[in-house]
Amino acid sequence: MDPFTERISRHSIVCLDTTVFIYHFESNPAYLPLTHALFTLIESGRLRAVTSTSTLLEIIVRPLSMGREDIARKYEALLVNFPHLDILDLDRDVMRQAARLRAQYHLRPPDALQVSACLLGGATAFATNDRHLERIKDQLDIVILEDFVNT
Repeated sequence: MDPFTERISRHSIVCLDTTVFIYHFESNPAYLPLTHALFTLIESGRLRAVTSTSTLLEIIVRPLSMGREDIARKYEALLVNFPHLDILDLDRDVMRQAARLRAQYHLRPPDALQVSACLLGGATAFATNDRHLERIKDQLDIVILEDFVNT
């Protein structure tokens, strides 16, 4: 088993940051082997994943700005229909938790919302490429994709 799959497989629920979806949907050559392995684990049910509704906002901005409503709809359909992936609403409980995270770790609001939703969704790991999130490693196992490129 490769180091990335071994690390991520230690968890039963992993949170996916928006960049994971973007890398996968756009077939980013540096990260596609990692996202493919991750989504294969999720699709097979060997791993559950969570993300927040803010991911939808972030993944469709670029296609919409390019006038590609068809691509935006395709991305949304892929996101909401992916097996073993829960998309968590940003409700009042998430907002309270996000405020606590911002106060304690000085996270940016979008990061605090995403992390908060994931914690409330039971995630124990967070797949991302945002090194700023390493400051919350006492809350979640922060799995930086860049650390596994070419390993």
